[in-house]
Amino acid sequence: MRRRSKVTSVSRPQARGTSIGARPVTARFARRFLHVAARSARGGRLMVDEPDGRVSLGRGALSAHVVVNDVRAYPALLRHGSVGLGIGYLEGWWDSDDLVNLVRILIRSRGRVGQWLDQVGQAISVVLNPWRRLRRREPHVDRRYVQAHYDIGNEFFELMLDETMSYSCAIFESSTVSLEEASVAKFDRLCRKLGLESDDHLLEIGTGWGGFAIYAATHYGCRVTTTTISAEQFAYATRRVAELGLGDRVTVLNEDYRDVVGTYDKIVSIEMIEAVDWRQVPGFFEQCSRLLDPHGLMALQAITIDERSYERAKNATDFIKAFIFPGGCLPAVSSITRASARSGLSVVDLEDIGRHYAETLGRWRARFDEHRAELEELGYDERFRRLWTLYLTYCEAAFLERHVSDVQIVLARSEWRPNLSVRP
Repeated sequence: MRRRSKVTSVSRPQARGTSIGARPVTARFARRFLHVAARSARGGRLMVDEPDGRVSLGRGALSAHVVVNDVRAYPALLRHGSVGLGIGYLEGWWDSDDLVNLVRILIRSRGRVGQWLDQVGQAISVVLNPWRRLRRREPHVDRRYVQAHYDIGNEFFELMLDETMSYSCAIFESSTVSLEEASVAKFDRLCRKLGLESDDHLLEIGTGWGGFAIYAATHYGCRVTTTTISAEQFAYATRRVAELGLGDRVTVLNEDYRDVVGTYDKIVSIEMIEAVDWRQVPGFFEQCSRLLDPHGLMALQAITIDERSYERAKNATDFIKAFIFPGGCLPAVSSITRASARSGLSVVDLEDIGRHYAETLGRWRARFDEHRAELEELGYDERFRRLWTLYLTYCEAAFLERHVSDVQIVLARSEWRPNLSVRP
């Protein structure tokens, strides 16, 4: 079998000054600075093995063990934050036996520095946002960004995800349910919140691999039009719909949401809005409002960031944007509610399900590790394994620390009225 390198289709950022072998003083300074900062941190305790011995840093209930294999890890982290952290891990400059705890400690240790950075981001945004809004992304750029993540191979996602091919937060009614059962529970909760009926025509923005569209059509008997700009997802979902004989009820489009036409009784979008640049969020909801019947409902599931960090994060490049989701932008709940209200959509229900996401990510990571041999056979190399291991643990830690969360929001057009006989 021809082996392929599957790291990412986005150019890997090169951290300036990380060629530390020729500049040992820079590495020594970075190491000393980070040691001083970490010793007083209360986010947790780090046991760090370095070439010249072991050092204990910080304090707190959480603990993690880190092995520094190359001192270039220090200036990379100091200069480039989470991007430098990712570069160091991909290059093998450092390792840890508990990446989740390590990232949790780093998040907790932001402390006053993190608050200050958030406040600076908020202050700067007042001045710069009007100018930034002039730099809107073109649709072809959005398509390239989406394909950079989702088109890395359907075989890979089949191994990591469950049978529903759901790549969004599942809902675990108990600790004993399977990942597939939890994904189905998420699908069904959204269907019930929408009050789906057999005579509804549902629009889904962001097909994924077709799991929700198939579930809604099969279990609620409605017609579904679903759209994606991922070539791999389009091909996969189209094939699944045909194999299940659902071609009369499910239509899969390979179109940008801005190009969709028609009027729909209901709309659903599951963790797609994170791929919408913050400057385009108002336009996203305006388009949804145009497509939705005046009596209609829209269900949105979205990963959200802490309100205090939103203004800083939306204009910054972190590990996730640099290596995993180019062009991504996590909204804040307030940014969603403001933009949707201006488009004529009213919030009628909001549920935070973020507590389920750490478990979802842990289950994905377990499947990822379980299928390591098969992934290697498919050409996903060690560098790819390290990248996705850090990505999954990085996100799991962020949800555990409530730095990010996940919400299901139901939005209504002006003529919608509740049906009291329907219970979510």
